[in-house]
Amino acid sequence: MSAKPRRESQKERKRLARKIRNGTMDSKFSMRTIQPLTNTQSDLFADYKQGFNICAIGTAGTGKTMCAMYLALNDILSKDEYDQIVIVRSAVQTREQGFMPGTQAQKEAVYATPYADIANDLFQRGDAWDILKQKNQVKFMTSSFVRGLTFDNSIIIVDECQSMTYHELDSIITRVGETSKIFFCGDTAQDDLATNRHKNDVSGLVSFVKVLERINMFSIVKFGVEDIVRSGLVKDYIIAKECAINGQVRTPVSYGKSQFAVA
Repeated sequence: MSAKPRRESQKERKRLARKIRNGTMDSKFSMRTIQPLTNTQSDLFADYKQGFNICAIGTAGTGKTMCAMYLALNDILSKDEYDQIVIVRSAVQTREQGFMPGTQAQKEAVYATPYADIANDLFQRGDAWDILKQKNQVKFMTSSFVRGLTFDNSIIIVDECQSMTYHELDSIITRVGETSKIFFCGDTAQDDLATNRHKNDVSGLVSFVKVLERINMFSIVKFGVEDIVRSGLVKDYIIAKECAINGQVRTPVSYGKSQFAVA
């Protein structure tokens, strides 16, 4: 009968936590390199590296959030001027969270899951998100809690921004402090506010993008169906949906599966 694994002592757990905070974890904690798969992704990479703030708008499955997190994490790990990534996501359901068990942090943790999955995939280890959090290099919050804050030395990723009102988007962009960059990622075809019970809430993304187009420090990167990299099924479905909405007829086409390339 095999012996039970030894439990770590409190002292050992504290030592591990201290190593994480001080950035002295083993060299295996490194991020894999990815390269853009489409011309639009290439444009996003190039514009970001030239110092632009980014507004990535367009079709689902095009890798907008993945690209944003990869570029932001790369800067956090390699440049001293950035301390943290702040991920802000719309959570329309929070207006009804009183019916959900748990603390506010536990409720919001549900919405952080996609970003944890991306981080774990980029670092190819299941605890990458937790390590980044313990090192205070990533922070997640919903758009309801940005008022009164200032994000200095940060890279802010605003995701699902099609489900934010103009007031929410306005509140977030005015939180950007010194030595910070910001990403806005959204898809105007996936507006959760349209089906929300609060009928007075209207997506502000279209109006907001018109304002950003007037700002030289922003690059507006628009993704189309040709940029879908999630899977052939997603691409075929979105094309079919657009044809059905527009009253067109098309023959389904199989595109095959695509993934982010590893350098």
